[in-house]
Amino acid sequence: MATVRVKARIVRAGKTGKEATADKPGVLRGMWNRYRALTRDIHRGFIAEWTVNIIVLLFLFANVVQAFVIPSASMEGTLMTGDHLFVDKLVYAPPGAVSSRLLPYRDVRRGDIIVLRDPVDLDKDLVKRAIGIPGDHIRLVNKQLILNGHAANEPYVQHITPYIDPYRDNFPVAAPEPGVMPPAIAMLADHVVNGEVVVPPNCIFAMGDNRDDSLDSRYFGFVPRANIEGTPVVIYWSFDAPTADLMNGNIGIDHMMDIVTHFFTKTRWSRTLKLVRGYPLK
Repeated sequence: MATVRVKARIVRAGKTGKEATADKPGVLRGMWNRYRALTRDIHRGFIAEWTVNIIVLLFLFANVVQAFVIPSASMEGTLMTGDHLFVDKLVYAPPGAVSSRLLPYRDVRRGDIIVLRDPVDLDKDLVKRAIGIPGDHIRLVNKQLILNGHAANEPYVQHITPYIDPYRDNFPVAAPEPGVMPPAIAMLADHVVNGEVVVPPNCIFAMGDNRDDSLDSRYFGFVPRANIEGTPVVIYWSFDAPTADLMNGNIGIDHMMDIVTHFFTKTRWSRTLKLVRGYPLK
């Protein structure tokens, strides 16, 4: 009798084990379905979140912020060739009835550093400093800026040549030299009063801080207000590269190789995240 009872228990135990084994695929399948549903929700949320982020970034870069690189030496002393900047495109935007109360719109001020479309070649962007606003009287006497009858204090300016260039340094009384463009010739003909350039409405007179090596309003005339795109706010990266590489609209192989092989040695780390500010020129 004992032997029969043991076998019966073994048989019953064996049957229970088979039933448990038979239930395992269903349990695993249920766990897998719950996992897929959970990860599907996570993936959808992740994709939706990054889609929104990308749309916002595209909007910001199209309407609020612009990346810009300094390709030449005309602003050296303040901005160096190879400085990569973020430009605030919103600050000078025409305000609306409501937006003017909510957003920090303002007009260009003397001493602002501005990014502008070249008045002669609208496909090219330049960076200069706003020197004169509408109504201002401007002249240079032996490199010294005379603004509205007073010698202006310009601590940001550098002069790299020891000699006096008649047109460049005693502007606008000297005769134009070769290289002065038609808009500047028209400016000299129509907007000079008593030996001073008078800035007309809706225009800015701009010059580079590297005053002896700057192609600016002395050579291309006034900057129409509509050509001004924004003001730089921060240097996010500065890399010591030649002007030819930086002015090439398409990044060349040589420039890419230069960045890859010399990223750490030619990056100007002390300029990273340096703020760019104007000067209250009076």
